[in-house]
Amino acid sequence: MSIIAVIDYDMGNLHSACKGIQQAGGTPKITDSAKEIASSDAVILPGVGSFDPAVQQIRSRHLEKPLKEAIASGKPFLGICLGLQILFDDSEEGTEPGLGIIPGTVRRFRSEPGVTIPHMGWNQLEMRQPELSLWQALPINPYVYFVHSYYVAPLDPSVNAAMVTHGSQTVTAAIAKDNIVAVQFHPEKSADSGLKILHNFVSQIREKVAV
Repeated sequence: MSIIAVIDYDMGNLHSACKGIQQAGGTPKITDSAKEIASSDAVILPGVGSFDPAVQQIRSRHLEKPLKEAIASGKPFLGICLGLQILFDDSEEGTEPGLGIIPGTVRRFRSEPGVTIPHMGWNQLEMRQPELSLWQALPINPYVYFVHSYYVAPLDPSVNAAMVTHGSQTVTAAIAKDNIVAVQFHPEKSADSGLKILHNFVSQIREKVAV
């Protein structure tokens, strides 16, 4: 049985994330324990809310080092929404430094006539890494569910795994690098496509554990 550590730092949609993982056949364990993170087979960092309180909570619970060690160990890692943004160096939303795992910053959508901020609702992914295991067996340009006013801007565009267009702006919707994948949308709220993405993540874990 593969144990997936779902990080609890008081900023996450833990119930819906865990329910989505269970529906995909995984075994989630909500935790803020460094020992449990280290012994898990994979890590999910969910998140809703604002950048500064999120990274403050990560640091006050002494989670920064265990998260970085888990990623460095090569175990599968999935960030969701704010859990994507705090992987970056900093954010226009606040003043706190991010975790600095992915070089780049978090930017706010520009105001445009007739374009709402936050970007909220269903929108289509434009794949940049179509062979990524997370995307296997998905429809072409699948619809997924977004709720965000800020988006990540990686320094290295090759980490972009999917983009999304809101108004005239095409921005990063997902990144992938080595064992890290992280998405701006909410797979646990994205119906069949979101469940398939979570199922693909769980399958990736099983394959790694079986090796």
